[in-house]
Amino acid sequence: MSPALLTPWIRTVWQPRRGLAIAEACIIGLVAAFSAVFLKFGSGWLGTWRVHSSHVLPAWLFLPTVGLCFGFLAGLLVERLAPEAAGSGIPQVKASLANVPVKLSWRVAVVKLFSAIIALGSGITLGRQGPTVQVGAALAGGMSRLVPTSPDHRRQMIAAGAGAGLAAAFNAPIAGVLFVVEELLQDLSELTLGTAIIASFIGGVVSRLLGGRSLLLNLELTKSSSSFSIPEIPFFLVLGVLAGLLAALFNQGLIKSIKLYRRLHISLPLRVALAGFISGVVVAILPNDFRNNTGLRESVIAGGADASLAALAFLAQFILTLVAFGSGAPGGLFAPSLILGSCLGYIVGVCEVQLFGFGSTTTYALAGMGAFFSAVSKVPITAIVIVFEMTTDFNLVLPLMIGSVTSYLVADKLMPGSLYTKLLQLNGIDIKEKPASVEGVLTQLTARDVMQRRVETLDAEMSVEEVVQAFSRSHHRGFPVVEENKLIGIVTQSDLLKIHDRNLAKDTPLREIMTPQPVTVTPRHNLANVLYLLNRHQISRLPVVEGRRLIGIITRADIIRAEADRLNCENREHGPQPEPSYVVYQTRSPSTGRGRLLVPVANPETAAILLQMAAAIARDRHYEIECLQVIIVSRQSSPAETPVRTAKSRRLLRNAEVLGKKWKIPVHTQIRVAHDIAHAVLETIKERHIDLILMGWKGNTSTPGRIFGDVVDTVIRQATCEMVLVKLGNSQESIVNSQKSPLLPLFPTPPLSHSLTPPLLHSPTPLPPPQFNRWLVLMAGGPNARAAIKLLPALVTLGNDPKIRLTRVFKPSELEPDMRVLQEAIRTLMRRRNLSSTVVAAPVQADSVIEGVINLVKTERYDVVVLGASRESMLQQAVKGNIPEAIASGVDSTVILVRGAINN
Repeated sequence: MSPALLTPWIRTVWQPRRGLAIAEACIIGLVAAFSAVFLKFGSGWLGTWRVHSSHVLPAWLFLPTVGLCFGFLAGLLVERLAPEAAGSGIPQVKASLANVPVKLSWRVAVVKLFSAIIALGSGITLGRQGPTVQVGAALAGGMSRLVPTSPDHRRQMIAAGAGAGLAAAFNAPIAGVLFVVEELLQDLSELTLGTAIIASFIGGVVSRLLGGRSLLLNLELTKSSSSFSIPEIPFFLVLGVLAGLLAALFNQGLIKSIKLYRRLHISLPLRVALAGFISGVVVAILPNDFRNNTGLRESVIAGGADASLAALAFLAQFILTLVAFGSGAPGGLFAPSLILGSCLGYIVGVCEVQLFGFGSTTTYALAGMGAFFSAVSKVPITAIVIVFEMTTDFNLVLPLMIGSVTSYLVADKLMPGSLYTKLLQLNGIDIKEKPASVEGVLTQLTARDVMQRRVETLDAEMSVEEVVQAFSRSHHRGFPVVEENKLIGIVTQSDLLKIHDRNLAKDTPLREIMTPQPVTVTPRHNLANVLYLLNRHQISRLPVVEGRRLIGIITRADIIRAEADRLNCENREHGPQPEPSYVVYQTRSPSTGRGRLLVPVANPETAAILLQMAAAIARDRHYEIECLQVIIVSRQSSPAETPVRTAKSRRLLRNAEVLGKKWKIPVHTQIRVAHDIAHAVLETIKERHIDLILMGWKGNTSTPGRIFGDVVDTVIRQATCEMVLVKLGNSQESIVNSQKSPLLPLFPTPPLSHSLTPPLLHSPTPLPPPQFNRWLVLMAGGPNARAAIKLLPALVTLGNDPKIRLTRVFKPSELEPDMRVLQEAIRTLMRRRNLSSTVVAAPVQADSVIEGVINLVKTERYDVVVLGASRESMLQQAVKGNIPEAIASGVDSTVILVRGAINN
């Protein structure tokens, strides 16, 4: 059976939903058990090798070296392959179950598994139980995507996977179920409870059968040594109070440790390596028993240690866990909490025995495990059941309940709320107690969050024939209508019926059939308001306006997509992402323009001419200019916390402000500190609602796999606004003969010629240099060609006596060239009354576009080459054959590449 037919077949076979859930829970339990056993034996083998080698080699050298190298390797795996695998993993699972877009996939599970083995094998004092919970949840998340079901079903499977992971790690299936109910999902529905029970019991039983016994407690020894009597109740209360106090201090220390590492501004591999190195140094100094955490824990529980050793173990474990966890190493807090609790309980038990001569240190050690675990994780019921299931000793039930409940109450009073919730808040994730409903999504998200930021618009002066052609070329059922960049109406397919009903002529302007004064929303409207307006007016799309300027459009499909993404916890970002850029300097002018033009300036030698071109476009379109300077800092440093010098950048931006005052154009400036230039540019485009970006381009790139260069490639693919790339010419030879060469077509077809000579608009500045007089515009049809034609009236004002040639390249095999594109371009230019240029349209014959353009430029000595390429031809060819770079490298003239605005 083919994969395409497999999914519908699975959907049919595994109905109803209950049968599918039970089957999935069984498989999840098995997979979680295998992964838990693999993690146990993998980290155990690596740890055994480390401990054995430390007795053979010098411990003071070997242990820090292993911690440093293995820690760096574990951090590198996480940073490069799955950043979601950092830390214990339980906060990520909790966030995913709360419908926060945190990725849980097979990739995360595999990276977490191997990085945890390496990290724990390096000697850092963290546990494997937390990672096992995330591995189980991630495996369940990846598995649930094989069979498409509802988001609620997927959440239940992830919760079942987390419970199975905990059950397999501790061999405690009941504890796995309770942890899901008490901490993660907080859902007691029949399906949730049933799948969690099935997955947890299968995970726990299979793990035990495969030899994955959790803490390796000597059960016979603990049963024979444990005891409890009524007079000991006050001591267990004291134990609970101490555990609560110290656990609250421990949780505060964990948060402060994370913040301290962040202030160091170093990468995750270096942080984990540093933690491993410190752990290795400390363990090498301590007695040999501290090299094996499992052996030390057993010794304390069995009563084989004295109080001083237990106190030293508590102090060392307390500090080293803070050092390790704050680094972001892939390891959990369950095992350290149990060790700390056993040491604390043992100390209290020794004190009781010495004071009153009765009591069992083993009972206090086990009760201390549950008490400290309960206070740290805020799950008292789970803590009681975990210790009980590991020992199956009924003598421990009442001491465990007294210590765990008391410690929980004390810790929650000192530090309210879940530790995992606070860890998520450190990363800017604020989850609610219950997952957000669809109504919550509609009220939380705004039009700005989901709108399409750039849409295709139609000019009010377009003829109805051109409107029909626009509809035929597009899948859209409606277009906003703009005049001087202001929204004045909207035209839909139903409006086209007016053409036939009224017998309108083909040259009738669009304003005759459009719907004027359309219903609009602002970016601050929430989706509930948007949906109400869509239903109220029975329409399928709403323009989004800021003031009188169109900044986007929102449809019913956009709202449905936003709801689906939130419910499915979709995260569209993959891999490590650079931190947001930080604005360290900015100036603002009055916002009187109809749009915004962004000019990233970097090179002082080319900034002046780029700003002149920007000013010409801004004056023609009544735009504001946004000038951007980007200062790059190392990825190990936070842009918001790195000191930088801005004196040179500010001087460069002041020139732009002077030019703006001269031309009476609003000019805004800003300096951003960022890890990546392209990322900073894209952030600026989004935040400032940029309509057009004008960038300098060197004309070639030496980076393999790149077309225009790292920065330009990223911006041209991701920026939805209109884009203009400029490679300035490096030769002035064309100036000498600029007025001597007649415009002779190279193809034997009569040229289309028009002289457009209305008076120029008043210009308060001197005319630009003369190297912008002779313009060659390559036409290939499509929206980018039209975008280039719309820019020409502004750009040609840079010349003294501009002359424009529109051309297309045809192969010799074509008998008669298609002149429709050139004719349409001429008509578009004729509508511009402020254009004073001679326009000639003539095709050229050549075997290739590159050869034809280069030969034409060299023969006719054109000053500027404008590539108005279509998305279907030129830009796709640019990715394969890099036509713009070939043309830019082959001519000394200025080359301008135009790419129109695109939809998200």
